[in-house]
Amino acid sequence: MKKNIFYRIRAGIAVCAGILFLSAFLGLFYPVKIFDLQLGAALQRTFIDFSLTALILLLFILILTFLFGRIYCSTICPLGILQEFLCLFKKKNSGKQNNMVFKYAIAAIAFGTLTGATAYILRFADPYAYFGSFFSLSAVGIIFAAALICVVFLKDRFFCANICPVGTVLGLISKFSLKQIYLQKNNCVSCGMCENACPVGCIDSKKKTVINETCVKCLKCLNVCNKNAVKYGAPPKEEIKFIPEKRHFVLTAATLALFAAAVKAGAIIKKEISEKFSDVIMPPGALNEERFTNKCLNCNLCVKLCPEKIIKKADAKFSAVSLDYSKGFCKYACNKCNEVCPTGALTKLSLEEKQKTRIAMISAPVENFKEYGECVKACPTGALAQTADGNPAFSASKCIGCAACRFVSGGNIKIYATKRQKLL
Repeated sequence: MKKNIFYRIRAGIAVCAGILFLSAFLGLFYPVKIFDLQLGAALQRTFIDFSLTALILLLFILILTFLFGRIYCSTICPLGILQEFLCLFKKKNSGKQNNMVFKYAIAAIAFGTLTGATAYILRFADPYAYFGSFFSLSAVGIIFAAALICVVFLKDRFFCANICPVGTVLGLISKFSLKQIYLQKNNCVSCGMCENACPVGCIDSKKKTVINETCVKCLKCLNVCNKNAVKYGAPPKEEIKFIPEKRHFVLTAATLALFAAAVKAGAIIKKEISEKFSDVIMPPGALNEERFTNKCLNCNLCVKLCPEKIIKKADAKFSAVSLDYSKGFCKYACNKCNEVCPTGALTKLSLEEKQKTRIAMISAPVENFKEYGECVKACPTGALAQTADGNPAFSASKCIGCAACRFVSGGNIKIYATKRQKLL
């Protein structure tokens, strides 16, 4: 059977996006803005730390969804594309799997706490964060990937239909999108082929209905119908009737109440998380502990793309990425982490601004200073110097804590974390 034109276009875009995602995490090149299009990151940069660019990208995603439905989930979301790839190795889909209460609760908690100024909870549900964790081979990412593979082969795209908070939010818009999947009742013979092809179980071939809120617009159903009864476009008016029920009002009220409670909880979590992140050297652009620990999604893109490989993944002790100077130092002529961070956790500093940002502080060598001649040469800011008579000269006002001196000294120079980065 000839592939539907809409399906072919959608699949082509997904393949191109998938190549860009993999290229970025493999360090081949970083496609500018491709990860800034992730909804969680765009929301964070728009409402918590305002960015006009993020607002434009966010509006683009929302308008795209209003026009075409949850097309984001099958063309822009890296985890969605990964699941679709896995589904290629599965012959039959698993049928209906929509749980409205569960997914609304997750979305209310994730985005409620985000509104309360912390992305800590969102890390455990955001598809982009999990994708990054997996491709950076973090423990959380590996465990999630193993679980996701099992879920895909048992329940197809169950994560997208019942867990993903991004999909839930976009699904609410998709209910009223201009282009929707619907069954042309006069042509439909209820054979069930479209229902069997649907990876999220949103089609009921017997009732001839489609739940567009759950539909991820993979458009596979368009390819399997022999009667040309599955359509993608503006549905007949009778298909978009909205009959409110008591359970809808109860669910809406409960979701809003949970969201409000999550906002308050987010403010509490924000303080507690930052207090545990002490004595840790933050990457340049983090600004301060409280802001950074509550904005970082742990996607690990900065970890993968750091040329010096000194950015350390989050672990049980520290909840966000940090700098590890045990094997290297922060290169003076590099601001790659500032360029790639999609969430705003690391401010997009220019190279000149990054070179003037204090990220830590060394303890000036006082004894045996003559042995530190290489340190003086390595210091890019002139903070370390040596007088004519061999006495040490250290200017704290010039030190940015890049640890170049520490590296050439074999770790003999101590370096201390600062709770707040300073632009010198």
